[in-house]
Amino acid sequence: VLRCLGIPTRVITNFNSAHDKNLNLSIDKYIDVSGNNLHLSEDSVWNFHVWNESWFIRRDLGSFYDGWQVLDATPQEKSKGIYQCGPASTRAIKEGDVNLDYDSPFVFAAVNADCVTWIRYSKKRKERIYSDTRKIGKFISTKAVGSNSRVDVTANYKYPEVKEISFKISYSQYKNSLMDDRKILVTAV
Repeated sequence: VLRCLGIPTRVITNFNSAHDKNLNLSIDKYIDVSGNNLHLSEDSVWNFHVWNESWFIRRDLGSFYDGWQVLDATPQEKSKGIYQCGPASTRAIKEGDVNLDYDSPFVFAAVNADCVTWIRYSKKRKERIYSDTRKIGKFISTKAVGSNSRVDVTANYKYPEVKEISFKISYSQYKNSLMDDRKILVTAV
């Protein structure tokens, strides 16, 4: 419909798409001390989810958020009392501006939530034991214009994942670095 009105629109596919039911920006899994799943969270990860993007000028949010906007024709959650999603600025999603209207936190979680595993010891005590920051939002794609090839638009939604660099230092180097920190603290007091 938007294309018929002259608004540039394209279909987007997000692989490993998070469904953050409680909007805490993480997909939580709870286990007991024996490792059994407790089914306390309604969060889930879908193999993929599809939505549309349309190109808008955002006078309501400011020109910083002009450009591609997420519109989901198959929303799974109510927003402001009705089933709707968007238009959420892809720029807001990439920058982590989850305080904006139009379901920005939900879309942010769909492409960038952390998958967190918790051990629940009791109703009052739980402990985070694992967090995967790379699982969600893989190969966010659209179809190329004029061909059937895939165009990767992941960079429109999120910054590249930081690669961990491991290094080793000797115990004496570590110990000396602690001494240097202590000297700085004493000097600062």
